[in-house]
Amino acid sequence: MIAPLFRRGRLALCVAALLSLLAGCDKEPAKPEPPKVDTYTRASWEELPASSDADVIAGFTAWRSACARLAKDPIWSATCTSAAQVQEDPAAVRAWLKEQLEVYSLRNARNSPQGLITGYYEPVYAGSLERSEQTPVPVYGVPEDMIVVALDSLYPELKGKRLRGRLEGRVLKPYDDAATIRAQGVKAPVLAWLTNPMDLQFLQIQGSGRIQLESGRQLRIGYADQNGHPYRPVGRWLVEQGQLKQEEVSMGKIRDWASANPQRVPELLASNPSFVFFGLNPDSNEGPRGSLNVPLTAGYSVAIDRKVIPLGSLLWLSTTRPDGSPVIRPVAAQDTGGAIAGEVRADLFWGTGAEAGELAGNMKQQGQIWLLWPKGIPLPAVAAPTQSPGSKS
Repeated sequence: MIAPLFRRGRLALCVAALLSLLAGCDKEPAKPEPPKVDTYTRASWEELPASSDADVIAGFTAWRSACARLAKDPIWSATCTSAAQVQEDPAAVRAWLKEQLEVYSLRNARNSPQGLITGYYEPVYAGSLERSEQTPVPVYGVPEDMIVVALDSLYPELKGKRLRGRLEGRVLKPYDDAATIRAQGVKAPVLAWLTNPMDLQFLQIQGSGRIQLESGRQLRIGYADQNGHPYRPVGRWLVEQGQLKQEEVSMGKIRDWASANPQRVPELLASNPSFVFFGLNPDSNEGPRGSLNVPLTAGYSVAIDRKVIPLGSLLWLSTTRPDGSPVIRPVAAQDTGGAIAGEVRADLFWGTGAEAGELAGNMKQQGQIWLLWPKGIPLPAVAAPTQSPGSKS
């Protein structure tokens, strides 16, 4: 097969060269290249919107809580060592921030500092350790037959990318999509059983949660892996079907639609081929652990696109709650998410339970983000800015 493939490759190159020559004969002037956009635009501390002393302390403390994990990080280790000596006093923290860090405004492909800020939370759903008529929906652990392949040792440009599949003979085939997993099951341990398929969908969107057992215990679960298929928001499908308007999409609206249209719920869920597998976490009252493997702090931890913002970074966020009240504070980049992509994009963790869920589910705000970066450390290498996607719902 090598020789035919080689000949086809040479033919493709020749065709490409011919097309290039033909294009050169086109009399139409070439389109000018779009202006270069700096993802990180230098700013001054004075340009940052003012934050309260309480928010400055809380945001700094949330960020510093990860320093044990960042002790050997080449970006943050020295800064964390210095931060350990700072008293929890607003003046001391502000002075330390200005002494140690530089400010960069994040910009998107349109060279705009405005982006999308959403919210997430740790849900609590009723469930059981046993299957029953009331609890028919399985929460799966990682499948025994799923193979994960990392290619970045051979292709550094694929850092962070993983192939997930199943061996069929000697061939690695893509793993099942979500619809197939729901219909046929999967070779994986069942951690618990839920009452409603929409509970599982929202649990997968949030990435972690608690399952309230009849015994009173709350079983804590968190993201362990994923089936390798792309995430597609179910809210987008409802908009495409004409069931909701774009501005109406929220977790509450999606759940209301599912309750009113139970016969179409499988169709709704099948629109998102991604499926998340979970692992059990120790019983605890602390926040769920994000991608940095530290407990998240309600109101001060965010999920980001790690291609733009390295995990562990300290940010300055300016946005609003759904009611319009301002949210201006330092926040810690301690988590990631499949739907969180783009330069000016963050998902703010609001805590545990229904109240946090109401706030997170309605949060789809405009906002700005500044990167607070250690002095003397090169800025992250980032690809050309991209358009940020819409809501993750």
